[in-house]
Amino acid sequence: MAEVKLFRTWSSTFALRIVWALEVKGIEYDMIYEDLSNKSSMLLQYNPVYKKVPVLLHKGKPISESFVILEYIEETWTSKTPSLLPGDPYQRAMARFWAKFGDDKILPLIWEAFIKQGKDQEEALIAAHENLKYLEVELRGKKFLGGETVGFADLTFGWLANLVSVFEEVAGVTLIDHEKFPLLLTWMKNFMDAPKIRETWPPRDKLINKYRALRETLIAKEPK
Repeated sequence: MAEVKLFRTWSSTFALRIVWALEVKGIEYDMIYEDLSNKSSMLLQYNPVYKKVPVLLHKGKPISESFVILEYIEETWTSKTPSLLPGDPYQRAMARFWAKFGDDKILPLIWEAFIKQGKDQEEALIAAHENLKYLEVELRGKKFLGGETVGFADLTFGWLANLVSVFEEVAGVTLIDHEKFPLLLTWMKNFMDAPKIRETWPPRDKLINKYRALRETLIAKEPK
């Protein structure tokens, strides 16, 4: 049994961040899949505050929240390469900045554009594109946000590569187009195909079915 265990679901983008980090750094671990509609006693024991995945269990000690876990991995396995965060303090701060920017300023708007229709969807798309422009500029001259290798910010933005095309197919809308965001789309392809990353993606057909059903449910609840 590995001394590292990861509690996750099959589709959680936040848990995938941890899978990627462990795989990229070559850390051995066991995966424990959770059903969030019927949470295990272990999950509730190890994450009593949020009661959700991901949870990393290392030597019997639990760590929750994806950003916190990524930092823990970086600080604990310092001899494992590549490093997720650069050595320069300013660049480390910038990696954390972009990671937070993605979760605070891009993820909610992409989600809003996915679950809405009509004018509400258009407004969410406009707002999302305004923020994505900053990311497009940041990618100039770079293969990854971390430079030439996958780093901390790339892992936190990995959901874009995973879910944007799924959302586009389900909602019948273009969320990120090549004319406006060529560098971002190139980054998405680079990330999808990166070593250790490409073997970890959830089955696309299952994602399509999951998010189609979820979108239909949420739209049905909207006031008429």
